[in-house]
Amino acid sequence: MPAEIIMPDVGADTMALSAWFAEPGETVFEGDRLVEVVMDGATFDVPAPVTGRLVEKRAFTNDHVQPGQVLGLVEPDIVAQKN
Repeated sequence: MPAEIIMPDVGADTMALSAWFAEPGETVFEGDRLVEVVMDGATFDVPAPVTGRLVEKRAFTNDHVQPGQVLGLVEPDIVAQKN
């Protein structure tokens, strides 16, 4: 079952998604920077929730996102290794 990438509460009602650091199909590693959001000139990183393959983006660059919103999905993969 895919793990949800959830926008954390960083003290704002909405933020702008400024960048993704992986594309669907790519392997991501738990805790690594996956999404960047901007609020009032400050940037915040959203980490990958698990190690696995990014399977879906549900928010895109320049979208306004809210705390608790699902930004995407990662299919867990326990055998993926970081180089």
